[in-house]
Amino acid sequence: MSEKFDLPHQSDMVPQKLELGAEIQFSCHKGISCFNACCKQADLTLTPYDVIRLKDHLGMSSADFLKEHTAPYQMDQDGLPGIKMRTDDSGACLFVTDEGCSVYENRPTACRYYPLGHMAMKPKDANSDEAHYFLISEDHCKGHFEDKKQTINEYRKELGIVDYDGYNKEWLQIILKKKSAGPTVGRPPESSLQLFFMASYDMDRFRRFVMSEQFRKTYNIDESTYEILEKEDVALMQFGVRLMKQVFFGERTVAEQKDAWEKRVEERKEVWDMRRDAEISRKQKEDDEKYKDA
Repeated sequence: MSEKFDLPHQSDMVPQKLELGAEIQFSCHKGISCFNACCKQADLTLTPYDVIRLKDHLGMSSADFLKEHTAPYQMDQDGLPGIKMRTDDSGACLFVTDEGCSVYENRPTACRYYPLGHMAMKPKDANSDEAHYFLISEDHCKGHFEDKKQTINEYRKELGIVDYDGYNKEWLQIILKKKSAGPTVGRPPESSLQLFFMASYDMDRFRRFVMSEQFRKTYNIDESTYEILEKEDVALMQFGVRLMKQVFFGERTVAEQKDAWEKRVEERKEVWDMRRDAEISRKQKEDDEKYKDA
């Protein structure tokens, strides 16, 4: 199973799998004839680190950024929530200008990779996933005819991809593990899907959740960690990944307070009892109507 970034422009081509040491010939610059062409056919999936960089660049809250610059979509058949960069009616990225990308220093991972495709694959029975790369050569792109040659590894370093991959890696592994597990994981409850969206993309709301009194009662986290989570988005994003591993796969990645589960059961017992009584009443009424008709 694999998880692949969406590219700025989709293609039906099946490219050759390449390794880090493979050499590619490519260069994109303002003077090239196709400048901005790929940005005018944008289909960009965003990662959590992409959102942090972009919202900070724009000076926006995560909620406002999501509302104004993204569109939701489902990443799998179970409704795992993802987001794509919003485009105009013609399909162009909202950040593209005649001078180029207006958020270039903080552009998303998929933009940095183009014209490379990046795929994480986990062979059966392997302990970890493997990264593979693909060169996408499309008619509209003239960058492949430039003289510049370098290895994929050199390209990744030059375009700042190495840092982005480092921050995105564990989050992508959650998606890959869920897909690899298939039916053995099953469809997550709606609350887990909401947590995934919040912890992945809406850092401000996730921070309020983590700093809440109820969360503190549930999880055993020291105050120094809370101080970091209150101030640093990247640390909060990484904590969110740990929490999602616990929620989705039962990994013991975040320590719980002693007897936390029992306390939650006790606190919610009244609510559960009310729901049970309401369901019993509904069933009795349904049976009464059935037998009445008979």
